[in-house]
Amino acid sequence: MKKYFAELVGTFVLTFLGCGAAVALGCGSDTASVVGTAIAFGLAVVAMAYTIGGISGCHINPAITLGVFINGGISAKDCAMYMVFQIIGAVLAAACLAGIVATDPSAVITTATGANACAYGTTNGLIVEIVLTMLFVLVVLGATSKTNGATNNFAGLAIGLSLILIHLVGIHFTGTSVNPARSIGPALFEQGQALAELWVFIVGPLVGGVLAACIWKFIAPAE
Repeated sequence: MKKYFAELVGTFVLTFLGCGAAVALGCGSDTASVVGTAIAFGLAVVAMAYTIGGISGCHINPAITLGVFINGGISAKDCAMYMVFQIIGAVLAAACLAGIVATDPSAVITTATGANACAYGTTNGLIVEIVLTMLFVLVVLGATSKTNGATNNFAGLAIGLSLILIHLVGIHFTGTSVNPARSIGPALFEQGQALAELWVFIVGPLVGGVLAACIWKFIAPAE
């Protein structure tokens, strides 16, 4: 249970700090808010990679978990349990964030919870989420591979920096999910468009994770 709970904690931190930054900075209102939000998500991943990486591998993302499973890195049971606890962590984080925002006496911060939405339609959003997740999960699989030289010594940093890049590209189009759990939590509290379009942020990242796993299987070094 320790590794499952570690995934819950890690996903909580990612969702709370990443989405919290998006809300506090008013992500999308100007360039600085976008950059700040991207950095927040990346740093949250780096922090958690070096906190729980040795316990659970620090997936904190169902798309990554699916990619690792396809590549034989974890069992079917662990794959399912990781996803369940990741979603629980994200929901708890969104609940905390919603509570903080709702009780903000200054009323400067909006009631948003950092939920995702397709700015240019669901087709556009689906394509963006598939491509960005594919690239992100590919970095994760490569950086953590034990047959890829010494790159896994710096996996947390590589993954965190790549997530910053992913957000810099994707925020304009979808708010950037590349993580079903991170989208499910906030959408449950945001309701409206975020909940109606939630399927995009579940299907897109999972498809992207599968594609990344297939690419890595093809290019992965044998030893």
